[in-house]
Amino acid sequence: MSSTDLARLALPSGPGSGAGSAAARLTRRQKAAIIVRFLLNEGADVPLTDLPEGLQAELTTQMGSMRYVDRTTLTDVVSEFSEELEAMGLTFPRGVAGALSALDGRISAQTAARLRKEAGVRQFGDPWQQVCNAGAEHLLKILQAESTEVAAILLSKLDVTRAAELLGRLPGPVARRITYAVSQTEAATPDAVDRIGLSLAAQLHEVPPTAFENGPVERVGAILNYSQAATRDDVLTGLEETDTDFARLVRKAIFTFANIPDRINPRDVPAITRDMPRQDLAPALAAALASDDEDLVQAANFLLDSLSKRMGDALRDEIEEQGTVSARDGEAAMTAVINTIRTLEASGEITLLVPEDDP
Repeated sequence: MSSTDLARLALPSGPGSGAGSAAARLTRRQKAAIIVRFLLNEGADVPLTDLPEGLQAELTTQMGSMRYVDRTTLTDVVSEFSEELEAMGLTFPRGVAGALSALDGRISAQTAARLRKEAGVRQFGDPWQQVCNAGAEHLLKILQAESTEVAAILLSKLDVTRAAELLGRLPGPVARRITYAVSQTEAATPDAVDRIGLSLAAQLHEVPPTAFENGPVERVGAILNYSQAATRDDVLTGLEETDTDFARLVRKAIFTFANIPDRINPRDVPAITRDMPRQDLAPALAAALASDDEDLVQAANFLLDSLSKRMGDALRDEIEEQGTVSARDGEAAMTAVINTIRTLEASGEITLLVPEDDP
């Protein structure tokens, strides 16, 4: 049974239907109390917490004032309630807040924000669920910007593994202060925790929507990943002249054939070569080994040395059979190798290593 069903039954609308039956003399709230009591006795999960607080209080008071209901009355009330449920074709969420929740993800973020503002909607569903589902970067900003007490409450509401991850990313003194403050949260009341959750959820909703899913570093890095080597080098040189910090971040985001030794775990190389068509792998290695670029040579040797001796020797024989590979064909083959690695990373079969910052 949903909270909508219970609310519909509990709302006052006269003595109810079923004139002449044992249930006809009962009010809607009395019938609701009977239904709830019956369902609880049957072991059903009744989501009373989803009801407005006023209805919860009235229902509780009504149940406390009742003593005994005979079997005939119980049967009539249950039958009447079942008929009402069967006759109900469709229910709608109450108010703009409920409609926005029902349409979440189906209307644009801009439209939702405008409607929420115009209607003065301040309730965002379960605030703590939204806070706990927020991205790590947002949570880190909150943990460092809020008071130590609020940060301790937030840390306590998170899943322990996520809380440990965020704690490890905080500066040592901040992490120690928040950890100690957790020991002071024993006296926190549910109302206070709810108000904190609402405040933090409101902060998350105040973050303006952005047109792009990824940041500028990721977007530029993705573009340069698929650019020709000459174009990529020229763009990076220009970026370094214009913005050294941005260029450094873009270089970290780029993953090309030359970056393989720094980004690939040697244990993952057999999986990569197993999924890589030989018509791409052998030409890519041949072109890299014949290149004047020392980074490409090192990348090719890294792949070969990470294989078993038998597989490495067999692949070297294929490379010798390739002969001279044109620059265009070699670059296309190396791009195919990188695409295979990206596919394996997306499927979770391998994990790319994160390059360390230069000292």
